[in-house]
Amino acid sequence: MPQHLVSVSDLSKPEIIRMIDLAKKLKDERKRGVYKDYMKNKSLAMIFELPSTRTRVSFEVAMADMGGHALYLGWNDLQLGRGETIADTAKVLSRYVSAIMARVRKHDTVVELAKNSDVPVINGLSNLEHPCQILADLLTIDEVKGLDIKLAWVGDGNNVCNSMILASAILGFEMSVATPRGFEPDGRILKLAEEIGEKPEITNDPIKAVENADVIYTDVWASMGQEEERGERLKVFAEFQVNRALVGKAKDDVIVMHCLPAHRGEEITDEVIDGKHSVIFDQAENRLHAQKAILLRLIG
Repeated sequence: MPQHLVSVSDLSKPEIIRMIDLAKKLKDERKRGVYKDYMKNKSLAMIFELPSTRTRVSFEVAMADMGGHALYLGWNDLQLGRGETIADTAKVLSRYVSAIMARVRKHDTVVELAKNSDVPVINGLSNLEHPCQILADLLTIDEVKGLDIKLAWVGDGNNVCNSMILASAILGFEMSVATPRGFEPDGRILKLAEEIGEKPEITNDPIKAVENADVIYTDVWASMGQEEERGERLKVFAEFQVNRALVGKAKDDVIVMHCLPAHRGEEITDEVIDGKHSVIFDQAENRLHAQKAILLRLIG
């Protein structure tokens, strides 16, 4: 059976560390202009039910850099848009390609793809998790801080937050999550984190969450599919903005992260995203290097 990356919990601590180290090696090779055909004669099917900048470009460039080929498959370009089952799609695609990456609305979709695929399936984002983002984040944190940290999540308890919670449980670093009441992380994720290691501190106070934090992480307040809630969410989340005052409550050398795209002036201010504490664009670059490591570990 192929190894899939549907959830961060599919990886052990040694596997995560190996992927980070491999991503560093691949990043160094690219900086030195060294390109190797690690993916020669390999193809990646990329299914997009949701639009993307970083996921699409990083996976396409990753495959091209390594001598492979990536196919962009919009949901409505496939027979999925006309009623073919996810199971049948997985069975057919896995006869053609070396791996399938899917960016989808429902987590059950990527689970169903993996269940029926004879090649590795990679979760490029679902409503429950975003494991590819978290591996890039861990690479970024490790480059600057190492992984013995306190990470404070401020904002919505969304899919990225869920995956980071699982990473903290697997790797054993401290994590605090500050959300408005009713926007806490998924209960299934918290239960799984407790089974793996420890679940994070959950609070409704962003100042408490960022005390002694090495890393502050935020994301948009209304994710894709929540556009109708945007107006109400802006009111509810107003006190959870990552601004200079909040950053000042953390450690002096705190780093600030955001998985992008950002709504500047909402969940994060310009002076923070462009300021001395920000590693946000390093984090975005590291999607490419982490994606390469994922591909190599699963199909290389």
